Amino acid sequence: MRNLTTRVLMVGAGVAVGFFVHRAFPAAVMAPESQGAGLRIMLGAMTGGGLIGFAITPLLHQAASRFGKCVDSGVRNISASGIIAGAVGMIVGLIIANLLAIPIALIPSLGSYVGIALNVFFGVAGMVIGSHKREEIMSILAPLPRSGEAARSAIARERGMKSYMGKAKPKILDTSVIIDGRIADIADSAFIEGTLVVPGFVLEELQHIADSSDVLKRNRGRRGLDILNRMQKDGNLSVQIVDRAIEDAEVDAKLIKLARIMDATILTNDFNLNKVAELHGVVVLNINELANALKPVVLPGEEMTVHVVKDGKESGQGVAYLDDGTMVVVDGGRRHIGDSIGVLVTSVLQTSAGRMIFAKLKAVDRAV
Repeated sequence: MRNLTTRVLMVGAGVAVGFFVHRAFPAAVMAPESQGAGLRIMLGAMTGGGLIGFAITPLLHQAASRFGKCVDSGVRNISASGIIAGAVGMIVGLIIANLLAIPIALIPSLGSYVGIALNVFFGVAGMVIGSHKREEIMSILAPLPRSGEAARSAIARERGMKSYMGKAKPKILDTSVIIDGRIADIADSAFIEGTLVVPGFVLEELQHIADSSDVLKRNRGRRGLDILNRMQKDGNLSVQIVDRAIEDAEVDAKLIKLARIMDATILTNDFNLNKVAELHGVVVLNINELANALKPVVLPGEEMTVHVVKDGKESGQGVAYLDDGTMVVVDGGRRHIGDSIGVLVTSVLQTSAGRMIFAKLKAVDRAV
């Protein structure tokens, strides 16, 4: 039915175009002999226009369908902030074009055409630049005063801030911290506030890892999915899946852009992502740094009891481990392998791999 309606409209448009084309030519040209010949030419022009409209209807229908799909796909992929930034860029471009067109319009004949070209060029260029620089533009527009309901909501939030320090920022989880699994236990302990956000591209990466042909990667991916499932079922946690299109190839770059858009914090244990995010001004919570900070403080001169499990690199040394995995190197502890002995801490060394404690046997154990 829709195709029939389109054909009828196109035939009507073709007939009208044929009529106006006939009227546009002088009568002497179109009907040099008689009035009847002019009528026949007019009918022929209208008939030809109608046939042309009927013939090109399928082509126009296909072109319109493809254009509609392109527009729909573009609208789905672009965010609201991108639309706003593109509109702002286009407005700025049109203002610049019109300022340039004022003196150019004084040029005879070509002035008006050049002005139209300038408006088209600067308008499109401003829209493209605005959409690509939407983060910077939105950060500039954010402090602008608001009116109406938005202003009243902002005032209410500001009043609430005076009585409470404010709502916690959302925490974006990256792939490594989900696979690691400790985030679930930390969240259960209520030490992390706010919504835990899992981006759609992180979930896709987890699925790819879980479907990997490598057994180790497949197990890691499935562990990450199990951790997410456990966190979602926990009624005390707020876990949100955000499926938002971010224009970038790398997952780390997408995480940083999403964190800037949402004004969120990134939760990770990836050292490189931590440093890159800090360079972009994004707050990062590193699980490994938290684990190191929670290790008990040991000072030289303190006494402790350790269980020696193996010999060390140097002659006579024994190696023990604390409950948190910290290595304790005991001078003279080799002959006490398999025993629990009292030691005296001599020094503590902090390395990139962690912390090492050096100790010596207590006087009693040394004498034994």
